[in-house]
Amino acid sequence: MWWRAWIDARSRDDSGVSTRVHVIGTGLIGASLGIALSRNGYAVSLDDASPTARQLAVDLGAGALAHETDEAPDLVVVATPPDVAPTVVGGALLRWPDAIVTDVASVKGAVLAGVAQVASPEDLSRYVGGHPMAGRERSGAAAARSDLFEGRTWVVVPHNGSRPDATALVTRMARDTGAVVVTLDAPEHDDAVAAVSHVPQVVASLVAASLLGQPESQLRLAGQGLRDVTRIAASDPRLWVQILAGNATAIRAALADVQDRLAGVVDALARIEAGAPEGTLAVLSRLISDGNQGYAQIPGKHGAAPTAYEIVGVVVPDTPGELARLLTDVGAAGVNLEDLHIEHGLGQAVGLAEIVVVPGAVARLREALSAKGWRVHE
Repeated sequence: MWWRAWIDARSRDDSGVSTRVHVIGTGLIGASLGIALSRNGYAVSLDDASPTARQLAVDLGAGALAHETDEAPDLVVVATPPDVAPTVVGGALLRWPDAIVTDVASVKGAVLAGVAQVASPEDLSRYVGGHPMAGRERSGAAAARSDLFEGRTWVVVPHNGSRPDATALVTRMARDTGAVVVTLDAPEHDDAVAAVSHVPQVVASLVAASLLGQPESQLRLAGQGLRDVTRIAASDPRLWVQILAGNATAIRAALADVQDRLAGVVDALARIEAGAPEGTLAVLSRLISDGNQGYAQIPGKHGAAPTAYEIVGVVVPDTPGELARLLTDVGAAGVNLEDLHIEHGLGQAVGLAEIVVVPGAVARLREALSAKGWRVHE
């Protein structure tokens, strides 16, 4: 088919030879990358310190097992934990003197500094950092997905000595996974991810940790708000210890602002409790208002401008097939579902499905679902 020929052509050089990519580390990111690139015509070989993880990635279609007799790769992708990434990158630069080498670690300054300590300037010129802003709460090759990078940002992080052709190859590879490429230097990257990724992880973990020791009778009242705030608190502690340590300076600075705002709220609440509420309501109002403005700045789908959505609430019986029937009816109404949340009522055999749609589709969707017999909340 023409589209398959077009996809395959993107991963071939001018001579028609498929680009050879060697992936070191077959966890979630490495295995997902292997699957995505293999489906786009790249020749992918895999290696991992764990034979089991390596074989599972092969079974999932992420590529072929690497052998000493393999042709040298054009591109090596290091998908190992951040604390060993510099050593592995340096080893790859030495082992394959003609290959471009990149990594996917979520901190870039520490990795670049580590690679610079073990690689010559000439070898370092073939290194270009990278960071796909994609992931899941689950880890390992078993959680790999071919579409993990679709529509997600992939930050390409060249340094002052990176060769232009190295940056170009890493950029092409990232785009061929379906990602949207953004180019930053290492300090810019680390400051940015501290704000949009690392601090949210810390805050989510703090909120979740505050639940320890709470009576079960209280936790049973948990609603969707708590689940939304703490969703990423289920992340891998081993990985996040490395990330937080590797980006300590930027994270500390970002957390200091959170700490100042939180201290202001605690002080205001203490004054209310003590019967001296003068000025405290303004503090609380300012926090919520600033939060509204900050939330409004978060980009919309696929990096587009933020879009105002509305929610159509539908009562869904907690029985097999009902949610599938609801989604089928939404599609039959010709409405695009932007997002979906489900909140279960305490002790009830029903759930409330919050269907997120553009404002112009609300009336049409309510009318269509009501006609199908659904209980639609205004």
